[in-house]
Amino acid sequence: MHDKQLRIRYIRVLEKFFTRTVSLLKLEDFDKDLFKERTLKNYEDIKRVKSIELNSKYLTELIAFINKTLQYIENHTETFEDERSTLLKDANLLQKEKNKSSYKKDKHKKSKFDDGY
Repeated sequence: MHDKQLRIRYIRVLEKFFTRTVSLLKLEDFDKDLFKERTLKNYEDIKRVKSIELNSKYLTELIAFINKTLQYIENHTETFEDERSTLLKDANLLQKEKNKSSYKKDKHKKSKFDDGY
């Protein structure tokens, strides 16, 4: 398999883990045992794929988020609320970083008000 295909596969697995983790964190009836079980199950997918060195800021932060999530699963407080809020904040910042790189065109560029000053 080509390097590019391996890289894309690795990135997709990382992003899949991220989206599944965030959706579990955002549940109204959050259960830390269920979160722990499903996150470890999702991590098995990452183990199966060969890891590739990634250099972009978004992808390095994504790997750091995954490592932080796994660290919180091993060492967490009794209620898991502090860890949950920290992970949700980091996930939000990570999504902002990803969206920052996408280009958005002005939809109504000609209809903007210009008073001549």
